[in-house]
Amino acid sequence: MENQVENGYTGNILRVDLTNEKTSIENPDDLFYRRYIGGEGIVVYYLLKELKVGTDPLGPENKLIFANGPLTGFAIPGTGRNSVGAKSPLTGGFGVAEVGGHWGAALKHAGFDAIIVDGKAKDPVYLWIKDGEVEIKNASHLWGKVTGETEQLIREELGDKNIHVAHIGPGGERMIRYACVMNGLRDAAGRTGMGAVMGSKNLKAIAVRGSERPKAADDEKLKELLKFFNEKLQKRNAGYFQFGSGGDLLEPFASTGNLPYRNFRDGDFPNPIDLDPRTIKETIGLEKDGCFACSIRCKKIVKIDSPRVVDSLYGGPEYETLGAFGSNCGIRDIAAICKANELCNKYSLDTISTGVSIGFAMECYEKGILTENDTGGIKLEFGNDDGMIQIIEMIAKREGIGNILAEGVKRAAEMIGKGAEKFAMHVKGVEIPMHEPRYKQGMGVGYALSPTGAEHMTNLHDDSIAHGRVKAYQGSLGILEPLPVDDLSFKKVRALIYITNWQYTYNAVLMCYFLFWSKELITEILQAVTGWNTSMWELMKAGERISTMARTFNTREGLTSKDDWLPERFFEPHTSGPLAETAIDKVKFENAIKTYYAMMGWNEEGVPTREKLQELELDWLEST
Repeated sequence: MENQVENGYTGNILRVDLTNEKTSIENPDDLFYRRYIGGEGIVVYYLLKELKVGTDPLGPENKLIFANGPLTGFAIPGTGRNSVGAKSPLTGGFGVAEVGGHWGAALKHAGFDAIIVDGKAKDPVYLWIKDGEVEIKNASHLWGKVTGETEQLIREELGDKNIHVAHIGPGGERMIRYACVMNGLRDAAGRTGMGAVMGSKNLKAIAVRGSERPKAADDEKLKELLKFFNEKLQKRNAGYFQFGSGGDLLEPFASTGNLPYRNFRDGDFPNPIDLDPRTIKETIGLEKDGCFACSIRCKKIVKIDSPRVVDSLYGGPEYETLGAFGSNCGIRDIAAICKANELCNKYSLDTISTGVSIGFAMECYEKGILTENDTGGIKLEFGNDDGMIQIIEMIAKREGIGNILAEGVKRAAEMIGKGAEKFAMHVKGVEIPMHEPRYKQGMGVGYALSPTGAEHMTNLHDDSIAHGRVKAYQGSLGILEPLPVDDLSFKKVRALIYITNWQYTYNAVLMCYFLFWSKELITEILQAVTGWNTSMWELMKAGERISTMARTFNTREGLTSKDDWLPERFFEPHTSGPLAETAIDKVKFENAIKTYYAMMGWNEEGVPTREKLQELELDWLEST
């Protein structure tokens, strides 16, 4: 292996052909890395270059790609991340998810920037990667095991407790369409069904151990930036350090209508403090864990002995999980939500999609579309915490109604019929996260246009630019004036484009969104690591390049402008609460989408123009 661990990259991409049990290594040139950066950029590049149009997402021809960025694995807070991507079994289009933990750093330290997995193993296997050496090992004894047992058995078998494992549980093995890939037991590459793709390949896990730390072009500059973080920025993350995501958010979210309640229909969730991480800390107890090289330690660890038993191995619920299984399902029992989180991490299920699927089923039950004959005798009413736990088990095992819900709400509604489609909250087949688009209306446009379906991370949070401090936070992007959360003018579309293009840059360099590194400082970090004479301008264009490539992939796979829309529910107000008189205006929404197309250099059908591809050095896509 050509090991070039310097300036942010190893220079090595590992290819694994599971069908023929072969591995090989390729070495992209410097121009490849400068143009596509890493992470999501590497994923979408190889999917466009090598995947045949019309490939079955759960067939052996799909490619499963694990990709690091140039910052992954450096001793800088926020850099313990990697991307996982493939053609999505939920959307039939571009699928990708980012994930934290320690696995991505271990892969970099083992000598690889990415892994491209092709084919399907005859029998279950796992990969063992150690300092550049790769072995395909039998995993028949691991198939059917939950993630905790899988990780333990692999570490025992290989005789090393410090091995890091990316793996799936039974949810991925059974190809539940929103199964995720787990880094360890607490960090999930959650969205778009990457765990189902992994299961379709009979790939149970990738175990990694590495000892070669990456080198930077300017170590002294990195040390200076780390010192600045510790002295100036660390204290700004105090809330995450104490409570993780969701601390101080549940009550204000409920008061504005941003907290989804009963399948995004209602708006008066009582006593949201019951779900708040502060309540978890006071009533149950809350420990903390963190990702590689990160001092913030925002990962919750919850242990409950009774009346529900919750294993601390699987962490605790983040904000999206609190909303998806809590308010969205009308449930206020925090112990039940902690149990739901544990089960999802055990079985490798995305908590957002699982919770929204159950909320959908609860509303179908309320409307008489589903009955106890369909649910196996469960009274699947909003607020039924025991019923929710039972349904998660049924989804993970594909039993009864769980087998239908395992397909995601779009397909489940089509299978159930009887008007169930009205209650399926998704975009392009991906369930909507826990941020209300009636409140954050620019985010609603972002949901509709995201290449990966409803996506809240690579998106605009309207309240972040609705205050007088917007210039301080977004002035470097030229966003200088506050805009109301329900604004859908061309100014909001412009802000959405600039901010989301920068978020694609985050997903390429692979920096955590939650730390208070400014855009200027991230640029400086990348300069110090790579030695590039890069700028915010170049990085913004790289983000736009990735966004445009993802759009091109979806267009090629048959998604059209008709898929750029929200469920009809959001064009009606909540039944009660702060948004009882607030709905998205369809005309304004449609105009915002058309404006987005034009500003991005896409035609009226949402297809990137030839000139835009040429401007972004993507002229090679004209022939794909």
